Amino acid sequence: MATAISGPRVLLRQLRETMAEPLASQDRLDKIVDLIAENMHADVCSFYVLRDDGALELFATHGLKPESVHMTTLRLGEGLVGLIAAEAEPLSLENAPAHPSFAYRPETGEDPFSAFLGVPVLRAGQTLGVLVVQNRDHRVFGEDEIEAMLTTATILAEMIATSDFDSLIKPGQDIDLRRPRTFNGTGFTDGIALGQVVLHDPRVVVDNFIAEDTEQELRRLSAALDTMRVSIDDMLSHGDMQSFSDHREILESYRMFAHDRGWVDRLTEAIDNGLTAEAAVERVQNDTRARMMRSTDPYIKDRLHDLDDLANRLLRILTGDGHSVGMKELPENAILVARNMGPAELLEYDRSRLRGLVLEEGGATAHVAIIARSLGLVAVGQAENIVSMSEAGDDIIVDGPAGTVYLRPTSDVEQTYVDKVRLTAKRRAHYLELRDKPSITRDGIEITLLHNSGLVADLPMLDDTGAAGVGLFRTELQFMIASKLPRLSEQVELYSEAIRLTGDRPIVFRLLDIGGDKVIPYLRSAVEENPAMGWRSLRLALDRPGLLRIQIRALLQAANGGPLKILVPMVTDAWEFRETRVVVNKELDRLRHAGEKVPEKLDLGAMIEVPSLLWELDRLLPEADFVSIGSNDLVMFLTAADRANPRVSKSYDPIAVPRLRALRHIVDMAKRYGVPLTMCGELAGKPVEALALMSVGMTRLSMSPPSIGPIKEMVLGLELEPIRKSVAAALLDGADGVGIRELLLDWAARQNLSV
Repeated sequence: MATAISGPRVLLRQLRETMAEPLASQDRLDKIVDLIAENMHADVCSFYVLRDDGALELFATHGLKPESVHMTTLRLGEGLVGLIAAEAEPLSLENAPAHPSFAYRPETGEDPFSAFLGVPVLRAGQTLGVLVVQNRDHRVFGEDEIEAMLTTATILAEMIATSDFDSLIKPGQDIDLRRPRTFNGTGFTDGIALGQVVLHDPRVVVDNFIAEDTEQELRRLSAALDTMRVSIDDMLSHGDMQSFSDHREILESYRMFAHDRGWVDRLTEAIDNGLTAEAAVERVQNDTRARMMRSTDPYIKDRLHDLDDLANRLLRILTGDGHSVGMKELPENAILVARNMGPAELLEYDRSRLRGLVLEEGGATAHVAIIARSLGLVAVGQAENIVSMSEAGDDIIVDGPAGTVYLRPTSDVEQTYVDKVRLTAKRRAHYLELRDKPSITRDGIEITLLHNSGLVADLPMLDDTGAAGVGLFRTELQFMIASKLPRLSEQVELYSEAIRLTGDRPIVFRLLDIGGDKVIPYLRSAVEENPAMGWRSLRLALDRPGLLRIQIRALLQAANGGPLKILVPMVTDAWEFRETRVVVNKELDRLRHAGEKVPEKLDLGAMIEVPSLLWELDRLLPEADFVSIGSNDLVMFLTAADRANPRVSKSYDPIAVPRLRALRHIVDMAKRYGVPLTMCGELAGKPVEALALMSVGMTRLSMSPPSIGPIKEMVLGLELEPIRKSVAAALLDGADGVGIRELLLDWAARQNLSV
């Protein structure tokens, strides 16, 4: 009977010395399996690596035939080794050949061995390989031996990830860690981007695995846990991180996990076995992630992200990693990969080098997606698990229209997309040729095309697209990217520059629209159960009149005597619009009394995005100089479907009969009162949706700059009147069974329109 392990700390110390020796990769690996066998008092120690073709290849062995190294393979799920790799769980057997999954490989010479212990080699929850020890005698491996093997596997996982390991891989093959992967998500924008991965919240790299002083590591862990718990409690008490309606629930989950005794005990046990505090976090999170990834319980899978974030927070405290990726230099063609992020975080990056954005979460109408479109980035969301599968610098392709992301693409896929990019460039050149053509349908209906914007960097694109002006300038972006409340002079400077860049074309400034998922860190508010329907936008502005007055004052001064258009967001009742006009008039009087210029023409408009306003239009329209529809919020409230929640946001077609009837009602009322109407939500920038809007009488559409070309091309080839009559018939009472989208696609095919 074999004796127990000498001690995991002894083994780890020997491994550290071996890693520091100037050895060739295979020699180092051979010495490692020798050390493991010696310390485990095992007759055999073998290390298998998972290849990109799904085969587990024997990379090193002590005790089996040397000639079987790099020759013996098992398929994923085949034999005991394949079973461990597939299930990512340790397996200890007293009599391995009796197990139903046992697979005999005669070339290895493993006939005489009975006792078996195998553990998965994991990184970010992914199986990279399997580490095995075997004995001739029947024996039961104890918990301390399993723990020692798992600890050793943590070291091996990092070794596999280094470039030094590449010399052991046969030509034409690769390890599973680096195999190409495809993610099918939801496209937020058109276009194709090829580049390199930049992780928004990069995995903390642990380079110090083996503890010098276990007691010191335990103290470091305890202090880091205390710091993390205090920070979570602080966020919960101050409500700093309310990006989404369920964010408090997430923080509560963090707090629960941070105080979980079982989690802390596993971290402590890993340190007791000789790991540093940060290596213990890495080790425990690897094991936990592997189990949770393979769970079929959706609740457990949802909690996986919470644990990942918690572990990363703890690692950042232990390593002192401040995480300021946005300020670091980006590669030339950077593709940002993130779990989720806010618009202000996206704006921190160098936009001259950023080509695309990939999110694991998020919806197409989330504000970060809107900003991505505004910046001209190719963006895809709902690419499940891409963060854990990616490494910084990986090649990546983002296909916006298809919603597909190729991580580490093969050469043939890459060449296909290089050709597509060339074709896209030709289409852009074609759209450039259309910029000076009047946007008029074949049957003579003029459609005014405008930009949505929020950054002065967008505005020079007016010359490229030929847009008639800016239908929506989101002033809140200046507030979101600032570290403190912008002063009056800073606001005047921004608005003046925006007016200068638009020239003689109109620009509509929307007043501050914050709250909900647009968080301003220096404007704290109480935690709300549903911030999208809470204290936000105009409600916040009317409750904080100083904030509203300063912004209106800045806009009036920036106009410098020229014309000015101000849009009031999220009007719920007509009286709110009247209150805003009172503030505007007071600021006008203030300018006059100071002897300063007032706008030669001031138009004050209302944004229609709250359903209750649809029954207040007879009160609102006589008082408004113009109105704009915010389709993103309006559709969300009409369907009671959170637009940031992909589970429900994609369940409701925004141009289905009920929603299109509501939009047609607004069009009819605006015509009755002779008030100009613009659609400035994201619907306007999608060809089929834009066709639906035109079919109910909308002739002013505002969209992200990249959408102007495709929409104008459609307008120029369109005969609109017969489509309007067809849609009108479909919207009649009793016609609910008619599919508006299918109807429009049929018309597009008949008129040879590109949608």
